[in-house]
Amino acid sequence: MKELLYRKIATTLAEKIKNGTLQTGDKMPSLRVLHKEYGVSLNTVIQAYWELEAQGLITSRPQSGFYVSYEPSRLSVPSVSRPSGPSEVDATEKLIAKVYARISDESITRFSLGVPENELLPIARLNKELMHAMRSLKGGGTEYEEIQGSIELRKNIAWLTYTWNGRMHEDDIVTTAGTMNALSFALMTVTKKGDTIAVESPVYFGILQLAKSLGLHVLELPTHPVTGVEIEALKKVLKKIKACVLVSNFNNPLGSCMPEDHKKAVVEMLATQGIPLIEDDLYGDLYFGSSRPKPCKAFDEEGWVLWCSSVSKTLAPGYRVGWIAPGRFKEKIIHQKFTHSVSSTTITQQAIAHFLEKGRYEHHLRKLRAELHANSLQFIRAVSEYFPEDTKVSRPQGGFMLWIELGKNINTEELYDIAIRQKISIGPGRMFSLQNQFNNCLRLSYGQRWSEQIEEKLKRLGKLAKGLMK
Repeated sequence: MKELLYRKIATTLAEKIKNGTLQTGDKMPSLRVLHKEYGVSLNTVIQAYWELEAQGLITSRPQSGFYVSYEPSRLSVPSVSRPSGPSEVDATEKLIAKVYARISDESITRFSLGVPENELLPIARLNKELMHAMRSLKGGGTEYEEIQGSIELRKNIAWLTYTWNGRMHEDDIVTTAGTMNALSFALMTVTKKGDTIAVESPVYFGILQLAKSLGLHVLELPTHPVTGVEIEALKKVLKKIKACVLVSNFNNPLGSCMPEDHKKAVVEMLATQGIPLIEDDLYGDLYFGSSRPKPCKAFDEEGWVLWCSSVSKTLAPGYRVGWIAPGRFKEKIIHQKFTHSVSSTTITQQAIAHFLEKGRYEHHLRKLRAELHANSLQFIRAVSEYFPEDTKVSRPQGGFMLWIELGKNINTEELYDIAIRQKISIGPGRMFSLQNQFNNCLRLSYGQRWSEQIEEKLKRLGKLAKGLMK
């Protein structure tokens, strides 16, 4: 309760800072004033102030107190995407291969890496869960799991859906080897070679690669950096598509989150046409607000939404524990899983199931969300301070990706080539489209602990970007 209380105080004060009630340079209320106002201990108030300080919202001055240090970014948000050109698959593939050829090099500051760093994950606790799984499972975990997946894991996943009124039953869920495996089963179930699918633009390059490997045509749709895919644009292409794939909450790489009324409208519109919606909700648990945003699945009355997720971005990337709630397509998804993988990995499923069952997941998520939120504010401040004046930057309310739009004359593949020589890796925007677009954009991951070194690397990256201005 104490932890929740100091975070609640910090959240209230953060809102006052961000809405301008408390402005840059203002002195914060004294510890004793807040102690009396909230009826809490001085230690709880101090913890709240430490939280605000970690987020870069306030700073302490010896013998003087705490002051507001947050400055609203001078930068506007990126433009709405307007994809219209032909596909250029080879260019996308070559760029992805170049960037990820050095992704395991730990000497590089990997702003391009799309997972939280190890220091943000409960690795020691997970190691204990693996040992527990080997001791508790029949055969030490060497036997096949049932095709649909661990019943313990499915029960705990179903329980998690109650945070967004999903009210699922364990029988509604099929476990998979991560979210990409779930997306793969979904696409193989609802499409065939030569079909066309609709996606956001920009979109995670793994979805593009998967679609092309299955012989599918990809229709990229205009997407708003805050509210996600444009509904009217989707409406116009309904007769052309067999399925729609959306990253509804905190899109990678854009960071957009579809409002609830948009989600509801999209689900109803697609259901009316009998078009499946494959929903990648990988980042939904990494929200910065007071509650988890609902996925599109929450509005699915007829089973047309195939909801996919995992713990790969929140807990254990390498465990490859994911799932899909496939609605009316459940039997076909189970057949796909049996055909392509027989069953899921027994030990890691059990380890994650026990971690969830003991309530450790939400405790971990609270800490992870707080750190990622603080990181996002620090990154946005640094980009505003060090990058060219005409830079645009996203304002994600969850996840750990920033989308940055530079001036039209800056090519971010060229920026990557220069930066990598200085041990800095970025995600050039061209990776996130099959079309020749986003050449002046980039994705930065803030999934690592903030430090002076990180700030220095962002400062250097901004200087390199300025050097490319023509």
